[in-house]
Amino acid sequence: MRKGVKAAIVGSVFAVLVGGAGYGGYNIVNALDGGGAGGADGPAPVETGPPSGAEVKETTAKFLAAWEQGRAAQAAAYTNNAGEAEPLLTAFRTDAHIEDVRITPGAARGTTVPFTVRATVAYEGSSEDLEYSGSLTVVRGLTTGRALVDWQPSVVHPELGEGDTLVTAESANPPIEAVDRDGTVLTKEEYPSLGPVLDALRAKYGDKAGGTPGVELVVRHADGATADTPLLTLAEGTPGKLETTISAGVQAAAEQAVKRYAQSSVVAVKPSTGEVLAVANHRADGFNAAFEGRAAPGSTMKIITAAMLIDNGVTSMNGPAPCPDSAVWQGQTFKNLTGMAPDENATLADSFLRSCNTAFIKLVDEEPLTDASLTAEAQERFGLGRDDWKTGIVSFDGSVPAVAGPDRAAGAIGQGQVQMNPLNMASVTATAITGAFRQPYLVSPGLDDRQLATAEGLPAGTAAQLKQMMRLTATRGTAAEAMAGLGGDIGAKTGSAEVDGNARSNSWFTGFRGDLAAAAMTEEGGHGGDAAGPIVAAVLRAGG
Repeated sequence: MRKGVKAAIVGSVFAVLVGGAGYGGYNIVNALDGGGAGGADGPAPVETGPPSGAEVKETTAKFLAAWEQGRAAQAAAYTNNAGEAEPLLTAFRTDAHIEDVRITPGAARGTTVPFTVRATVAYEGSSEDLEYSGSLTVVRGLTTGRALVDWQPSVVHPELGEGDTLVTAESANPPIEAVDRDGTVLTKEEYPSLGPVLDALRAKYGDKAGGTPGVELVVRHADGATADTPLLTLAEGTPGKLETTISAGVQAAAEQAVKRYAQSSVVAVKPSTGEVLAVANHRADGFNAAFEGRAAPGSTMKIITAAMLIDNGVTSMNGPAPCPDSAVWQGQTFKNLTGMAPDENATLADSFLRSCNTAFIKLVDEEPLTDASLTAEAQERFGLGRDDWKTGIVSFDGSVPAVAGPDRAAGAIGQGQVQMNPLNMASVTATAITGAFRQPYLVSPGLDDRQLATAEGLPAGTAAQLKQMMRLTATRGTAAEAMAGLGGDIGAKTGSAEVDGNARSNSWFTGFRGDLAAAAMTEEGGHGGDAAGPIVAAVLRAGG
């Protein structure tokens, strides 16, 4: 290379450096020197791995201090989702009216730190102390490497879910004093499984029961449809009295009966009126499966199927309904319970009281039955599956879809696509023994002028045969053991429904005693008489 050329290059480099183009100059010098970006003057590497104990302690202290002092933006900056954290931390003060906040951290368990919040909620002259426990977890920021609070709404309060917030205000609905049909006060403390029902009644009828609202700190849920969850009452409202159809005595028996079996639900109704006398659930999830559940009802469905056979002239109570070992329907083989002896000379009453599956399978293709016959019977006679029940709270009306193929036969024995709950089956029994469909309800329709569902009901002859077959089942059929010792006019039907993935079948049972009908379901309870049967019998006994 000529000396002039080399001098020109060096001169150019010097000019760049002198000219102050720092970033470009730095790169050129480094290129000439052979240096890289990872040198002593390069950016520091991002921290990785779980936060250390010191980082957990420091981040927790800074976050809680900022939150405690009402600096929402600063507290949010110590989380890994400041955009969602800041509005909720702000609402903690502005919407929930929480002040004098004192937050005390506990001993860390790894990266999780428990803490206690003590504060005062003050609103329009009313105030109450607030205290609760919470926890947070410190994680490593994915892009920054900083130790940050892993943001969840539950950090602010354990009852908060995604999108929820805290609000202190006049309660959305006045409190109610729910009373049973005879004026006895119904409380969550005495009747625990009525808790969700009473909450639902308050949400719907609180403003119609004559009370005045109080002031509450509540969780306001994101969906806008779920009722507020009360956390703290600052000022009591004046309760309005809400009369229900519940019978305190029958309800107490139902509460005790479901406690004997996990995942159980029961409903009792008065057949002559449709009034719900009891509703109880014993479930880990708190779900009102008694009213809202959707599950195959097993052989309790044979009440409706038998009515269809009688109404369409296929057979009658004393007519033929042979019970072979197996029955094939469009390529699918159906069998009876293990140990059931075949009976080719069986009547419909015989096959009903023994709960013979194959007898019903063999009859569902008889003329004039079609794929829609069972659906029509359920809807037109028993008032099911039309989505028009107005019980007073949320409920499911049952579903008996018109289907072809193997599911048509399966539906006849309460499997396939048929779905019911104890409310539906208690109503089915009430219709079967009276011949009239009376839509079940918890509060009088006169309270809000709602129109109850109607249906044609059953011919008197069909109802008489169904009632007699249920009597035989309760006295010398599959329900006899569970119903033993019950006096008066009694009848029942058992059911067990197989569920994919479950080791045991769901236990179903429905029965009547005088002017009381009840139905129960126990998940994985086995045969109908094993779990659901004793529950129903206990409820019927109390109603006597």
